[in-house]
Amino acid sequence: MRQTTRRTKFSQAAVAVTVIALAATACGSSSKDADKASDSSSSSSGKYTGKGIGLAYDVGGKGDQSFNDAAYAGLQKAEKEFKLTGRDIEPQDNESDADKVQRLESLATAGYNPVIGVGFAYAPAVKEAAAKFPNITFGIIDDEQDKAANVADLVFHEEQSSYLAGVAAAKATKKNHIGFIGGVDVPLIHKFEAGFDQGAKSVNPSIKIESQYLTQTAAQGGFSSPDKGKDAASGQIDAGADVIYAAAGLSGQGVISEASAKGIWAIGVDSDQYNQAALAKYKDAILGSALKNVGGAVYDLVKSVYEGKPKTGVVRYGLDNDGVGFADSNPKYKAMTAAVAAVDKAKADIVSGKITVNTK
Repeated sequence: MRQTTRRTKFSQAAVAVTVIALAATACGSSSKDADKASDSSSSSSGKYTGKGIGLAYDVGGKGDQSFNDAAYAGLQKAEKEFKLTGRDIEPQDNESDADKVQRLESLATAGYNPVIGVGFAYAPAVKEAAAKFPNITFGIIDDEQDKAANVADLVFHEEQSSYLAGVAAAKATKKNHIGFIGGVDVPLIHKFEAGFDQGAKSVNPSIKIESQYLTQTAAQGGFSSPDKGKDAASGQIDAGADVIYAAAGLSGQGVISEASAKGIWAIGVDSDQYNQAALAKYKDAILGSALKNVGGAVYDLVKSVYEGKPKTGVVRYGLDNDGVGFADSNPKYKAMTAAVAAVDKAKADIVSGKITVNTK
């Protein structure tokens, strides 16, 4: 039975997550891309002696219908396939690195293995905790650590999926005017914006793109404030944008709700937000979502530890191994044949190397 520490937040009443159809199995210690996806379950090799899976959420926590919920979906899948228990712990408001260290160390002390920090904010904490527990495998999502024998850095080509989102937005806009909303002004989110801008301009070099970051730091609520997302979307819509892509975690729910209210398109992020139960009343406004298989990365790491061959080093996920992608669940998007064809061609060109996507 999984144990969960949680706090109430916007839309947490319905956490309906789907593991993206990617369970990329990556080569440990490699900075090369992960291997192709595999959904096959495995039997225990007899080497696993841990208590189960420890998962520590990023700001916004479970219920964001995006980044953290994708990690939770990976936890659920691993629990079911390997018959493991798990404990997932929520972040607290205005917490320090010391709080994160304590959270990770409590999981390791209890015997959970692997222990995974969801988000780059855990970088200092993972480094410190991993050094104290050399026999536990630690994972961190969205950060590349100094090489450690027991740490797996689970990182993504977010710029590639964002490029596809830019192509879709440029094909869907009727005003040649679109928008990007980032949760926090940090290098990781700059990758989302860079790919989105490049993709949109590949369709129309003169397209107008609004850009806004909600906060300068995560502590200010950029990833956890739907009201900030709603206000930002309202401003971009008033400025003329009719498609808005938000890379803002929980704050993106405010963008999607405002897009729905104003009759424009929103593009989701990380999870297939069209299929999230908590967003069901807004789904007709969700053109698609730039996918990031956080759930698959969590699953992969658990599988490797369970089988006695823990992944370590940089494990990278991109379009070429289905680690990122673009969800086309909305029938209205599927009916836009020119947009679908353009996105498919862009994906093929990125995978072949014909297109190199900017990260800045």
